[in-house]
Amino acid sequence: MSLLARHLESNGIITLIIGSAIDIVERCSVPRYLHNDFPLGNPCGVPYDEAMQLEIMQQGLTLIEKAEQARTTQRTSYSWKDDAWRKDYALIDDSNREELRQRGENRRQQQIDDKAAGKSRAAMISDA
Repeated sequence: MSLLARHLESNGIITLIIGSAIDIVERCSVPRYLHNDFPLGNPCGVPYDEAMQLEIMQQGLTLIEKAEQARTTQRTSYSWKDDAWRKDYALIDDSNREELRQRGENRRQQQIDDKAAGKSRAAMISDA
């Protein structure tokens, strides 16, 4: 999304990225970025919390309107309902190491099979 935002901006289309991966997004030099410290996949807030989501969207629209320079980052004041998600985020330890190794092996085999079948693109990753 970051690279697409830069391309759109260079062609006169205003963009705003709302997300949680501040290090990645800022590295890609997006024009406007609204950061939330939320689990990935929840850029606009806690599911079903309409008041929070509306406020985040309003803050984003204000950022579009008032950003005076490229590469403007702003943070929301919200925090996730608890920090329990941090404990498991990107966790690799003895409790899941074998499962992750097997999933990697399965993925590599899927890519080999897809290539042998003449597919130009590997199937999407899934837990199935």
